[in-house]
Amino acid sequence: MDNAFTRDEWITYYSQKRIVHQWTQLHLLSQVPCRRLLEIGPAMGLVTALLANAGYEVTTLDQQARPFAQPDVPHLQREITTLRGDEIAGFDAILCCETLEHLDWEATGPVLRALRASGAPHLIVSVPYMAFQVTFDLYANRQGLRHYFSMKKLLSRREFRREPPGGHQWEIGYKGFKLRRWEARLAECGWAIRAREFTAHTRSVFHLLEAA
Repeated sequence: MDNAFTRDEWITYYSQKRIVHQWTQLHLLSQVPCRRLLEIGPAMGLVTALLANAGYEVTTLDQQARPFAQPDVPHLQREITTLRGDEIAGFDAILCCETLEHLDWEATGPVLRALRASGAPHLIVSVPYMAFQVTFDLYANRQGLRHYFSMKKLLSRREFRREPPGGHQWEIGYKGFKLRRWEARLAECGWAIRAREFTAHTRSVFHLLEAA
């Protein structure tokens, strides 16, 4: 199929601050042996293209038809909340980044268990991280100076305002959604933490998990 978005939309979405998010997925994936990979929620396809170009055998999965052309990459059209492990068996690793926060908190457990039941040895998952954090970047040369500063604080005292269906239903850092609660959820669903990474600007927490 043809791309369902314009070139300007693609470039705007994959902004400079977001690229580190895409890179982090590949960085974590490079730490484990993997040939066959399932990517859940491929969005506009940047990570899909990177993975395919890097030689991975990629399959994408989403509840909708894929909105970009990638004829050599298979696509599974499935609803993640009703996914069974046997439907996605045979992969060496699963990528599920910036997806689970779109579900009700209670729905994340069954999904994580289904991913565990698939038999995949590794899972890379990320969700928004809004706990206390400070980001400061500075770059200077003879021609100019640029800087960036951001601080998130006190969100642990505030209730998360749920977005309409399809939007974010929770984020780590708000009242009731501490990081340790999220990591406990991962553990109770059969996943052990191998590595944890935080990204600046996009402000997400990544976990490289292995089957416990």
